[in-house]
Amino acid sequence: MGKRINRPSNRPARPILAKVASLGDRGDGIARPIDAPEGKADRLYYLPGALPGETVQLRPGVRKGDGWEADLLSIETPSPDRVAPPCPQAEHCGGCDLQHLAPTAIARWKRDKVVRALAHRGIQESDIAEGAARAVLTTPPGTRRRLSATLRGRAKRALCGFRERGGHGLVDAPHCLLARPALVALMDALRDTLPKVLAPGAEATALMTETETGVDLRLSLPEMPDLKGREALAALADRMDLARLSLGAEESPGEPISARRAPRLTLGGQAINPPPGPFLQPSLEGEAALTSLVLEALGEPKGKARVADLFCGLGTFALPLRERGFLVTAMDVTPEAIAALNRTTRVQSTVRDLFKTPLAGEELADLVGVVVDPPRAGARAQCEALAGDGPAVVVLVSCAPATFARDVRTLLDGGYRLDWVAPVDQFPWSHHVEVVARLTRLEADIPTKDKVINWLG
Repeated sequence: MGKRINRPSNRPARPILAKVASLGDRGDGIARPIDAPEGKADRLYYLPGALPGETVQLRPGVRKGDGWEADLLSIETPSPDRVAPPCPQAEHCGGCDLQHLAPTAIARWKRDKVVRALAHRGIQESDIAEGAARAVLTTPPGTRRRLSATLRGRAKRALCGFRERGGHGLVDAPHCLLARPALVALMDALRDTLPKVLAPGAEATALMTETETGVDLRLSLPEMPDLKGREALAALADRMDLARLSLGAEESPGEPISARRAPRLTLGGQAINPPPGPFLQPSLEGEAALTSLVLEALGEPKGKARVADLFCGLGTFALPLRERGFLVTAMDVTPEAIAALNRTTRVQSTVRDLFKTPLAGEELADLVGVVVDPPRAGARAQCEALAGDGPAVVVLVSCAPATFARDVRTLLDGGYRLDWVAPVDQFPWSHHVEVVARLTRLEADIPTKDKVINWLG
């Protein structure tokens, strides 16, 4: 007689009554069962759409890390922070995580997220200089000037939107509340044009950037269009009065299909013509907030003070620092961005992979400050170099609290103090938060400004 094999049942799991304890770092409710049988009382369920303090009915799903994914079936006792989502696609669209949470509660949670990340690295209140409390700065919805949308071909009208929450499906987003009106209008026009370019079921990506001279559109298609498709795209550019339309993957220079005007941005009072698909802060309001904090952290230059802007992109911080009077050295790995910045002739900019070759040693000797604004992976190697030989002031800008906290820990261990930490929320309704911090050398005689953050306040 052979062994009996216990095969998984296809029947759905029974609903479970649970209490939501907190929100995870991605905005999911973390729940524990109520009156669970022995052996299951300590189970954790990750529950999109649930809020702390709520009693809910959930249906458990597959294992996920130290817990289980789950579906929210009903809310027995809602949180006082629960609000009606303003977008009809909010339940399924992955573009937003937290439309069901009141804005003031989102701000508190995002500050707490930064606090938790720092505490995980052993950085407590005693590690931060005292200062006046400042609320999380939040930019309003409807201000996104830069947006990446997924496209899917259909016979009559294509889809244009975002991945579904927790899955790979595509949610059409005709009423997106994140983007500026020009981008929403372009998304609608793409739905009409793409059946002539994109085969049914095929997918592509549209990177849209609203500039001062019009929208810059970059399409990444699975294959280059034929003559009919190119004509359709040229007609789209004409109808929507696009500044530029180009084709190609993000890492390629791109092939222009239509260039009616050169896209233009103004950074630090300087006009700059960006290449197709550059990194750019998603909103003017967010850019202004981050720039203000960077300028505050470095203060006014004394004489010919030199600073470095590392991971500089198009010069979001480098050009305002130059306008203030600093001599600026700027570095980034993207040749197209550095070429655009060099055309301004305002700063000394160089192509450099700071992950592989960080600015270090004697190269740091004549600097009074450094701005470090890395991608989500953080700047481990660069911060290790700064910990040993860095200047009096380091300004750390980050979109990832976990790697930000790791890099802060490296600088503290190298002899810096953490003066202030400022969370900036320019991604409304999402789990993302940005942060700016000023760190100074312990032996440096640099007075702390009056406007500083007590991030635990």
